[in-house]
Amino acid sequence: MHVSKLTEKFQTTIPVDVRNFLDLHRGDRVAFEIKQSVVILKKVKPLDYEYMQSLGGTLSEWSSAEDDEAYRDL
Repeated sequence: MHVSKLTEKFQTTIPVDVRNFLDLHRGDRVAFEIKQSVVILKKVKPLDYEYMQSLGGTLSEWSSAEDDEAYRDL
């Protein structure tokens, strides 16, 4: 098991063995997934993260009360 200490700002260093295993480098992004009582650390595949975040609000087919009314019987 690898252990790392949190700073006052809740930052931590990822242990070298974990960095090597995930092939992490400066500037890489990581994701945290929570499954039951376990937190999983994953390397995020390179993509335009800011672009993907900007799409978040457009990924619904409807987003208004009028749309809800029109499609309520589906």
